[in-house]
Amino acid sequence: MASKKAVRRLVITVIFFLCLAPAGVLLWEALNDQLSANPISDITNETGIWTLRFLLIGLSLTPLRMLTGWTLPAQLRRMIGLFAFFYVCLHFTTFIWLDKFFDLDEMLRDVAKRKFITVGFTSFVLLIPLALTSTDWMMKKLGGKRWKRLHTLVYFAATGGVIHYLWLVKADTQRPIIYGTILLALLGVRLWKWLQQRPPRRAPSLTSAPGALADSSGG
Repeated sequence: MASKKAVRRLVITVIFFLCLAPAGVLLWEALNDQLSANPISDITNETGIWTLRFLLIGLSLTPLRMLTGWTLPAQLRRMIGLFAFFYVCLHFTTFIWLDKFFDLDEMLRDVAKRKFITVGFTSFVLLIPLALTSTDWMMKKLGGKRWKRLHTLVYFAATGGVIHYLWLVKADTQRPIIYGTILLALLGVRLWKWLQQRPPRRAPSLTSAPGALADSSGG
């Protein structure tokens, strides 16, 4: 038992540093002038793409469990989701700090005028309550059903992330279309599972059908 726990901790630790690696690489490139002539754009794009990737990785864990029977620790699932929030915070911070220099008026004009920013900001806002309720304490406080219902917001956040990316790139749409296709497949698996779990409809009995009593008494 102790060895299994040690292996689990080791796996979670390794995955933690793998999730942190993209931010470390980006920081190293920034400090060593390895970015392009537009470093702010590089940081914005990379943090946004990694946000979307972690959202898709998190959404893929349930289908993976369905296909393989491999039960992942709840801690690992939660960690992937929190890393998605970590990268979206870096993405948003780059926008408000390095790009707009905390100019609130300009930021609000961008959100109102540029639809890809509006969708991206909406997705960011949707992820905030998911991060705030990611603890065991919040799950118990909300109750399992309400917690699960709240966390379906991730579907809308991921969809918004794909649309944000698609509208941002405009011409070269290959990568956002690939991510969108993956998202549709992951949502399709969930829809199929939901349809499979729905109780079958019961055929109405003669006594409960409209007009049944009138027909039986009328001869």
